[in-house]
Amino acid sequence: MAQYIGKGDDQIVKGEEFEKKAEKKIGSWNLFGNKYEDAADLYEKAATLYKLAKSWDKAGSIYLKMADCHLKAESKHEAASAYANAASCYKKVSPQEAISCLNQAANSFMEIGRLNMCARYYKEIAEMYEHEQYFEQAIIFFERSADFFQSEESSSAANQCKLKVAQFAAQLEDYTKAIAIYEEIARQSVNNNLLKYSVKGYLLNAGLCQLCRGDAVAIMNSLERYQELEPTFSGTREYKFLSDLSASIEEEDVAKFTDIVKEFDSITALDSWKTTILLRVKQSLKARELEEDDLT
Repeated sequence: MAQYIGKGDDQIVKGEEFEKKAEKKIGSWNLFGNKYEDAADLYEKAATLYKLAKSWDKAGSIYLKMADCHLKAESKHEAASAYANAASCYKKVSPQEAISCLNQAANSFMEIGRLNMCARYYKEIAEMYEHEQYFEQAIIFFERSADFFQSEESSSAANQCKLKVAQFAAQLEDYTKAIAIYEEIARQSVNNNLLKYSVKGYLLNAGLCQLCRGDAVAIMNSLERYQELEPTFSGTREYKFLSDLSASIEEEDVAKFTDIVKEFDSITALDSWKTTILLRVKQSLKARELEEDDLT
């Protein structure tokens, strides 16, 4: 009885045939044409069949062989695209392999001056590290991406990356770095009619990071600076929230702090990042309250 071969198996067999033809082409002696370009075409057919069979490892490895062929044929743009295609396949089975391929794609695009593509792939790496919760690595690649977007005058894309850096820096308790980014983006946005509405949110985030540092004088100085930066800020709920929280910290009143947070949250729901930051401030405040009790 003949063994049943499924559609996926059939595609893998056909893919292997194209792969062998490509390798034979590379090993051949060519007087006319470019054997590496011909081999890359054969590898592309193999990769397509492996993808149809959902054999992502095989497809990824073939795209890497394609990239090598394109480099030998001095087609750097095609090589960069092949690395990106390899990454798309490896994403489904091996995040680390995908990151390695995206890095190669970014470096290849950088060599040919396609800095926007370079920025895009660094951002993709950063998002993969974010998904895996490797925030230190995510920061590195979001910063790289921001630099390249900025060099291409894509300020909006650069700021999106910078905001991610600020978010993770605060989570890792590097409040100075986070504050600097939020304040910088607030300054950039204040005279832009499309972005002006976001300023109070950036200043709120910067202020919350200031609260984490526990310096009441620095907090009040910051609030004064924020009013100078955006005169309407002093009339916002965000300003009142920061001002009231600062007062409760100075008074070392945990109950008052909790009530202020609850009241704000009842009108404007706090996201998980703000909740985490505020919990840290509350825990610090509680610790100070306990120290005071121990001394009396």
